[in-house]
Amino acid sequence: MNKYLGTFLAVPGGRRLGGKQPSPPTPPPLVALLVEAQLGKDPTEVEKGTADPSAPPGPLTHLSPPDSSVARPRSGADGRSLPGSWTSCQPAPTPGSPPEHVTVLREGVRQCLQQQCEQTVWILHAKVAQKSYGNEKRFFCPPPCVYLAGPGWRVKPVKGQAHQPGETGPTVCGYMGLDGASGSAAETQKLNFEEQPDSREFGCAKTLYISDADKRKHFRLVLRLVHRGGRELGTFHSRLIKVISKPSQKKQSLKNTDLCISSGSKVSLFNRLRSQTVSTRYLSVEDGAFVASARQWAAFTLHLADEHCSQGDFPPREGYVRYGSLVQLVCTVTGITLPPMIIRKVAKQYALLDVDEPISQLHKCAFQFPGEPAGEGGTYLCLAADKVVQFQASPCPKEANRALLNDSSCWTIIGTESVEFSFSTSLAWTREPVTPVPLISTLELSGGGDVATLELHGENFHAGLKVWFGDVEAETMYRSPRSLVCVVPDIAAFGSDWRWLRTPITVPVSLVRADGLFYPSAFSFTYTPEYSARPGPPGAPEPAADADALLESIHHEFTRSNFHLFIQT
Repeated sequence: MNKYLGTFLAVPGGRRLGGKQPSPPTPPPLVALLVEAQLGKDPTEVEKGTADPSAPPGPLTHLSPPDSSVARPRSGADGRSLPGSWTSCQPAPTPGSPPEHVTVLREGVRQCLQQQCEQTVWILHAKVAQKSYGNEKRFFCPPPCVYLAGPGWRVKPVKGQAHQPGETGPTVCGYMGLDGASGSAAETQKLNFEEQPDSREFGCAKTLYISDADKRKHFRLVLRLVHRGGRELGTFHSRLIKVISKPSQKKQSLKNTDLCISSGSKVSLFNRLRSQTVSTRYLSVEDGAFVASARQWAAFTLHLADEHCSQGDFPPREGYVRYGSLVQLVCTVTGITLPPMIIRKVAKQYALLDVDEPISQLHKCAFQFPGEPAGEGGTYLCLAADKVVQFQASPCPKEANRALLNDSSCWTIIGTESVEFSFSTSLAWTREPVTPVPLISTLELSGGGDVATLELHGENFHAGLKVWFGDVEAETMYRSPRSLVCVVPDIAAFGSDWRWLRTPITVPVSLVRADGLFYPSAFSFTYTPEYSARPGPPGAPEPAADADALLESIHHEFTRSNFHLFIQT
């Protein structure tokens, strides 16, 4: 049994956590554990598959961590189902199960990891919603959207449910409404999924609203997916949505953080000519260009920019965004950015140049391109039909701190939220719904020496889940719906030559339900070996002095820290 040298944990958000470890005896050789939350960019991006799905699965002993700048692949290049999908008809392995059952399940998990055959449900919606009063219907704007990604949507869900000739699209249909509603047709909208150029399926609920009879201050959206044969796939919930009566016209206080917009948060922008709902256009990105779309909207990360930095190369700044600040909009899917712009408050079609109060949800604003001489009005971001252009504003002759805009230069800003659910039914042998889908938010590593434990924090956990490190099942203990604890598998489970490994071993962390349902995650676990040279034949040359400089530096880092708790931003 090998010993563990030390640990640290990288969690989403840039913090690194470590814990005090007991000083184990010094056995030959030592192995360091390194846990990483390898998160890609926005989950909606689909990378083209490059692996040959027909190739036989190989050992998961030298998996490289996914590049943090590239999303994990969700489907093949053309979105079609991957061949070789595997379905088990065996009962769930138990501690007393025959070894062949465990082997079959392990082979199935290995195939799921290598073929990336999961199905992903991605719900995108606004953070706030205006309440409707009387007979009016204030439809949610931007409307809630659902994306289905991954080749698993085009795999037959069960035997005998094949598509009809010429039938295209996913194998499910969707219905969206508000939680707590009766579920009647009047309160639920059917989603018509359409295939996108990137092989994802897109559906939008354009006629949802909350009436004044509903006295809640927060609610969730509920998405119900049903197979075409009538069998329910699952029920998925959005993030919490705050209910407001109307946009606040008062100067916002930073104490009301629910309505303020912070740097690094995700927002959506839309424009309504003459305040008509039918003329609503959303800022979006298509074919690498910014457009004003009447059908789809995009989420953008709003950054506080630095005027001394070049475009796209600005340090992240924390804090709430105020009017008059230099900001930059970055598309969460494509990464395409607009030039840095100054955000201005809009009142009665005038851009107010001297206002510096915090920005609030559903405020009217304008985006001014910097560099214009004072007194000339300035150039602003504007839409023309479905294109995004620049508009030259007119200076106000009576008030120098105002500029006259047109309708197309006035945008409404609102914060957005998203939630992603990923699963694979290729291993499941039951027809139970896939929900609730467990979501992992953070990892916490504890212990050392002979035993190290990993605690998973998240939501929707239950006693029927097991944690897997690559294709190795870990001993799992259920603690609560928000916590699972598992024993980290020994490094020897991933190969017999672990004593002489000179490169890290990275394996994905995933969950498997008792009936074989597979839940991938964005987290991975890395075993980093300490330097230990494999004995060579007599007379063999010694390795270069700098061959293990990286491993030695990792070893020294853990030694110096003495395993004390530290936080590094």
